[in-house]
Amino acid sequence: MPEFETHVALVGLGRMGTPMALRLQDAGYPLIGFDASAEALASASRAGITTAGSAAEAIMGAKVVILMLPSSDIVEAVIGDADVAAAVRPGQRVIDMGSSEPTRTTRLGAELAARGVELYDAPVSGGVNGAMAGTLTVMAGGEPDGLRELTPLLSVFGRLVVVGPLGSGHAIKALNNLLSATHLWATSEAVYAAQEFGVEPDVALAVFNSSSGRSGSSERKWPDFIRTESYDSGFALSLMLKDVGIATGLLDSQGRQSAVADAVRDGWAAASAYLGPSADHTEVAKFLRLRASGRG
Repeated sequence: MPEFETHVALVGLGRMGTPMALRLQDAGYPLIGFDASAEALASASRAGITTAGSAAEAIMGAKVVILMLPSSDIVEAVIGDADVAAAVRPGQRVIDMGSSEPTRTTRLGAELAARGVELYDAPVSGGVNGAMAGTLTVMAGGEPDGLRELTPLLSVFGRLVVVGPLGSGHAIKALNNLLSATHLWATSEAVYAAQEFGVEPDVALAVFNSSSGRSGSSERKWPDFIRTESYDSGFALSLMLKDVGIATGLLDSQGRQSAVADAVRDGWAAASAYLGPSADHTEVAKFLRLRASGRG
């Protein structure tokens, strides 16, 4: 068991948070988890995770607090809760491992630093399967000495990449997902265009994957989630759209207007409006197929 003074608190026991909590427990870290959803909390408890009745209860006395939450709005609501504020103590380290907005992360970091609390951002890529297998990419930003001390814990989740100061993790995560959204959209259009010329999707994918057109979308998302029509990658279309919006906002703030990025954002917004907020992000391929047939 690793040396650890108290416990890790993990707030956010959804499809990503639960397997991440289990990996920490399996690695020997004492852990207490919480989720605002009674259903998610009960599911995590059944999976063997020690749970608390509130976020404040989980956080009280923790050495490290991990937030696996979907947005800056929710992160700020949790941290700003009166009971949580009372539970947070100087010397604690808070790690935001969700997809938050970089500028809001740096602002929250300054607010917590004034209370003697260190904030780090360490969003992940690799999906639910990566969370279960411990093969996520962890993009960490923050104070270097603190990140060195957190390396053993963060490495439990997969490959740790220290990317820069606080906020840089959330920035690179959003930019990564802008690329991912672009790949999936373009790959889907290419597969359907090839099909019109009599090329079967599996043959088209085989060509792309042995050529320069390959990407994570052609190698994994199309074979695993789209060709099987399972559409169950575990990452919502609405979350992809949110991250793409963060990325285009970053580009705009730097004066880097990108027609490609804006078109990707607008396309995903149309898909989200058609498919609904609960759709898996791989269902964008279904949207493109329906649109080509005049139904999307």
